[in-house]
Amino acid sequence: MTRSAHPLDPLTAAEISAARAVLAAEGKVGESTRFPLVLPEEPDRRAALAHRDGHAFSRQVRVTLLDTATGRAAEAVVDVTAGLLLAYRDLDAVIDGQPPLLFEEYDTCDEIVKADPGWRKAMADRGVTDTSLVVAAPLAAGNFGIESETGRRMLRSLTFLRCDAGDNPFAHPVGGLVAEVDLVERRVIRLIDTGIVPTPLECARYEAEFNGPARTDLRPLEISQPEGPSFTIDGPVLQWQNWRLRLDFNAREGLVLHQLTHRDGERDRPVLHRASIAEMAVPYAEPDPARNWVCYLDAGEYLLGRNANALRLGCDCLGEIAYLDAVLADDHGNPQTLPNAVCVHEEDTGLLWKHTNIFDGLAADSRRSRRLVISYIATLGNYDYGFYWYLWQDGTISFEAKATGLLQTDAAEPGAGSPHATEIAPGLLAPFHQHLFCARLDVAVDGPGNTVEEVDVVRLPTGPDNPNGNAFTTRATAVADSRDAGRLADPAAGRRWRISNPGSLNRMGQPVAYTLVPAGGPVLLAQPGSSVAERVGYATKHLWVTRYRPERHYPDGDYPNQHPGGAGVAQWSRPGESLENTDLTLWHSFGPTHLPRLEDWPVMPVEPVGFTLRPTGFFDRNPALDLPKEAGPGSEDHCHT
Repeated sequence: MTRSAHPLDPLTAAEISAARAVLAAEGKVGESTRFPLVLPEEPDRRAALAHRDGHAFSRQVRVTLLDTATGRAAEAVVDVTAGLLLAYRDLDAVIDGQPPLLFEEYDTCDEIVKADPGWRKAMADRGVTDTSLVVAAPLAAGNFGIESETGRRMLRSLTFLRCDAGDNPFAHPVGGLVAEVDLVERRVIRLIDTGIVPTPLECARYEAEFNGPARTDLRPLEISQPEGPSFTIDGPVLQWQNWRLRLDFNAREGLVLHQLTHRDGERDRPVLHRASIAEMAVPYAEPDPARNWVCYLDAGEYLLGRNANALRLGCDCLGEIAYLDAVLADDHGNPQTLPNAVCVHEEDTGLLWKHTNIFDGLAADSRRSRRLVISYIATLGNYDYGFYWYLWQDGTISFEAKATGLLQTDAAEPGAGSPHATEIAPGLLAPFHQHLFCARLDVAVDGPGNTVEEVDVVRLPTGPDNPNGNAFTTRATAVADSRDAGRLADPAAGRRWRISNPGSLNRMGQPVAYTLVPAGGPVLLAQPGSSVAERVGYATKHLWVTRYRPERHYPDGDYPNQHPGGAGVAQWSRPGESLENTDLTLWHSFGPTHLPRLEDWPVMPVEPVGFTLRPTGFFDRNPALDLPKEAGPGSEDHCHT
């Protein structure tokens, strides 16, 4: 029915339509059927590597279906090349968890809450009878083992007010009130009201017209590439400098990078088979009964890709830009194009290398650095996140997430404060919370058969071999078995993780390698054994190393929405699976613990966080020695006065 050029290509509109048509023909689609997830079913990495251009292959799509009338859910695999339904299974909400949220359920939740007599009375008790400017915020419910919630498809709703239709609702939280909503029965099953707290009245508009006059001392800063960018894009294939990779964009993870290779002489050497941000959790620190359940899983519950922005030149990206559209399925399983979902451009990043030869009349030689940026931005409720993958000219790969947007807020008596929040305006609290990302890295350092070692810097004791006490060395410990898969960063020891290929040696006879350099920071701060710790188990360690399996998609399992926990890396890290000289996936957890500042209100300046993958003996020498001196006006190179 459809044909793609490569098994790792993004889904096309025709393939999404074909998957829906097959399911409809099989009697699996009714009036109340919705499509929470439509994703490409990626082939095993070795099958993808073996594919040759022009050769036929079976293109498969994994579809999650939800009957909004009954709450029943199912998962199907469709061969859209042959037009066949290959597999179909019902999902058990208690065991498997719930499918991710539908966009239409946000409006459904708002309608249910505002129609509830108990909620309307609670609002009237607070002096609010006109609900036209009220926002009932639909938030993922989590799983707390409450019997009355078991098996239900639920949301929990906080309430916010607005002064007018364009106002910032997070400036006016209604404290102490939460509605628990059954989306299938379309009713509030429980209303929590811990008591009336004054609603903050101070508006907090961040738009220019409310914050003038504008500065007048900024002069133009122009970025110009008169001969165009240095990268090329052919369909999903991107090439820049010595890098080559395939770009993908799906509804759950957003941007995915496939088959990253680096040209070294006459060889394209693999580094990563697949890279994505596979999950991010945002757990909050408030113990109050109206707020102690708040922990969002923005990929597994809300979908990063479906919440991506259409990017704008000069605002979201700057310079000589190439944009890529994304084709995703809507709630009804029909294809929908998001224009300008991904931005690709180059950035000057300062000095790459330099040396001044003090023995030769202070002669200096240097090269400037530029990097390739592949990015997108997603808005998840109050927060906005920029996701940036960077490729560097020296073979380095890095990632950076930039969190911005609006703080989640709560209300309190003005001046009362809280040990769990910052009072950012009179009576307005911004709770402490964490943003815990998880990168999925299917490593392929110079091919399959990789090993991970934990490398620490170690002081040596003073003694005959170290008489002045100045010596230190490194200690490398292989992560050899799945029982040792979960690792913690240690900045005091300079801890990093080296991914090597024992079957490929550099000119010094050592295995070629890349090193994952973490940023550090706290892991999940919720107590062990808590609901959050069970459901966000990946964030209890900075790194998990697991054996690659094609069915191991996400660090918290396939359906984390209302899942009881224990899925994903926690399940895959039971003892007995060898992790040496084999195909591996690294799951790297990182992110800020956010203690809000007054300067984060009413809109938050970006807070960046990320990690780096650096070649470590992968090349035999500096791979950026062949960079030319860039021409500049009035000089033979860029170094001029």
